[in-house]
Amino acid sequence: MAQHQDQDDKTSNNTPGPLAVIGSVLSAAFGVQSRKNRERDFQHGKFRNYVIAAILFVIVFIITVTSVVRLVLSQN
Repeated sequence: MAQHQDQDDKTSNNTPGPLAVIGSVLSAAFGVQSRKNRERDFQHGKFRNYVIAAILFVIVFIITVTSVVRLVLSQN
């Protein structure tokens, strides 16, 4: 039983936290990702977390690009 608990502890330690998920989403946006992180994401990450982070990234990215374009166009 203790051996099973040790395995659960190791699994929970490998689970990517919020910053790791954000880092993976940003790496995916730029097309760079280490093999170690990619394997961690696929083996221990939850798909839902990555989808939520990706959607938030896209929303922030669109708002940023739109704001920059409006700022540049208002200068003329």
